[in-house]
Amino acid sequence: METYPLPKFHFLVEWGGSKYGFSEVTGLDFQVEPIEFRHGNSREFHKIKMPGMQKYSNLTLKRGTFADNFDFYNWVNTVSMTKVERRDLTISLLNEEGNPLMSWKIKNAFPIKWQPSDMKSDGNEVAIETLEIAHEGMTVAGK
Repeated sequence: METYPLPKFHFLVEWGGSKYGFSEVTGLDFQVEPIEFRHGNSREFHKIKMPGMQKYSNLTLKRGTFADNFDFYNWVNTVSMTKVERRDLTISLLNEEGNPLMSWKIKNAFPIKWQPSDMKSDGNEVAIETLEIAHEGMTVAGK
């Protein structure tokens, strides 16, 4: 049994054979929407609830901006009406040696928003670009 909880600062995002380093990944969650129902001759004056459809949040990925790296912009430009290049992603939480301890596998992801860094003349920060991704499912796996 592990003595300490896992730190969240050592992680990796992979898709299509490429590995990317990010400063932040958010949106790894899902919920089950409840269905409320009451039949007409029920003696109870309330609805019953049962599990319904699963709903996944969009993922938000943030990373430093690099000169001559337009991967996110190019992926967003594949969107054309109902056609888009979908990708499966794997987000892995890593141990000290860089091996995955936990992985989130994201199915049929596609970009819905790309935002380059804001500019600030008196700032002293790294330029960060943001990519928001919609997807159709997520599974979690251990080692």
